[in-house]
Amino acid sequence: QVQLVESGGGLVQAGGSLRLSCTASRSILGIYAMGWYRQAPGKQRDLVAIMSSGGSKNYADSVKGRFTISRDNAKNTVYLQMSNLKPEDTAVYYCMNKITASSREYWGQGTQVTVSL
Repeated sequence: QVQLVESGGGLVQAGGSLRLSCTASRSILGIYAMGWYRQAPGKQRDLVAIMSSGGSKNYADSVKGRFTISRDNAKNTVYLQMSNLKPEDTAVYYCMNKITASSREYWGQGTQVTVSL
């Protein structure tokens, strides 16, 4: 069992930056996968960025070169640094943890990111 708390969302102008944080209630050392997803109104929840326990990272094509996922094991926290934000990045962003390959996924409550023109 793990609880995830996201923070860092808000309103920003196009071209601006935000950093999202996701703090877990347990150690993130060795966690199979940690990632960020987003869901815009009327759309499905889509992968934004994901990091494996070994440190490999994958990004959605739409955010490559603009977003960076990272982690701080000492703080049990995963970050999503978002730069050069665009209006189409507007969505609720969710943090996800998957402790092992066969375990369920755990989700945070979501944090709203709104990018204005």
